[in-house]
Amino acid sequence: MSAIIPPTGLPDPILQPDPPLTSSNTSPVFDPEKVTVVYILGGPGSGKGTQSAHLVQDYGFVHLSAGDLLRAEQDRSGSKYGQLIKDYIKDGQIVPMEVTVKLLENAMHAKMSNDGIGRFLIDGFPRKMDQAAFFESSVCHSRCTIFLDCPEDVMKERLLNRGKTSGRSDDNEESIKKRFRTFVETSMPVVEYFEKEGRVVKVSAVGTEQEVYEHVVEGLAAQGIAPQK
Repeated sequence: MSAIIPPTGLPDPILQPDPPLTSSNTSPVFDPEKVTVVYILGGPGSGKGTQSAHLVQDYGFVHLSAGDLLRAEQDRSGSKYGQLIKDYIKDGQIVPMEVTVKLLENAMHAKMSNDGIGRFLIDGFPRKMDQAAFFESSVCHSRCTIFLDCPEDVMKERLLNRGKTSGRSDDNEESIKKRFRTFVETSMPVVEYFEKEGRVVKVSAVGTEQEVYEHVVEGLAAQGIAPQK
């Protein structure tokens, strides 16, 4: 069983290197009656970060980007998992779920209120069915998933434009193609699974930023989630 250090944020190692990564939780860490978790999924370049900013402002969500957490960990000096994360991201592949889930859990602990109440918008996760099952059984049951539905050609154009200034190693044509393929093959089954459970807010990501957001708000209202203003 992995030895887990206290959840004090990213500057400290997320896991000790030995023994191999495993879950230390036999039941969810957080009570879904007190902690609201909403996933936001969509292909690369579908606008997850843009819509997340609106949701944080209006709904009081704490925005947790799985990708940002992984990129921060890969660049952290002395990280035992930095090179592993870097290799997976460069190849457009999904980082082992134990690493991603522990980063998310630690970030949630760090942002939780003293009374154990929190609202979390998790961006770009879960990207595979095993990630979804692992997170929901060991960390917290989600309320719903926002799915930003965007055509591949639109996402490609957005990412190539972003790559001119982002400095991200995966904002290039070769990595973009790999990321598209990975999303369709591994992430769409997650969306389809939650959709069967009636826990998906599906929104077209084509249109103005405000138009897309208005549809997101409508979908969340149908799930019983209201702004905190």
